[in-house]
Amino acid sequence: MHFDQRTQQALRDAGLSRADVRAVSKAISEAAERDAETLGAFFDGVDTVYSDMEMAHSADEVQEHAVAYIDLYTHGSDIRGYLRFDSWGVPVDGGRPLTDEKVELSLGGTVNDRVRFAHDRDAL
Repeated sequence: MHFDQRTQQALRDAGLSRADVRAVSKAISEAAERDAETLGAFFDGVDTVYSDMEMAHSADEVQEHAVAYIDLYTHGSDIRGYLRFDSWGVPVDGGRPLTDEKVELSLGGTVNDRVRFAHDRDAL
């Protein structure tokens, strides 16, 4: 169960049984796993994606990235992993599908920002 002790107690105080709290925790974990699979599929088999990432060496609002791979895993409600482009990579600290053509990742490391990615430049 990924709820901390205080959250578990608050949910029980709100009327949920221990079994209900476990069921909610499981549903949240399963939703995170589905999102991670959707995010991975978004990048798999794609040579190029576009993003709204701010880059120090570019004044363009939309960036083009050659994708090498994405490796994601889940722990409770957390989605973590690594996104590798052609010449650099960045840790993934969360993410969510927005539409079939657009996703958002929370990137760590040198980016430290939420970044939207799309298969088509115009989708951003």
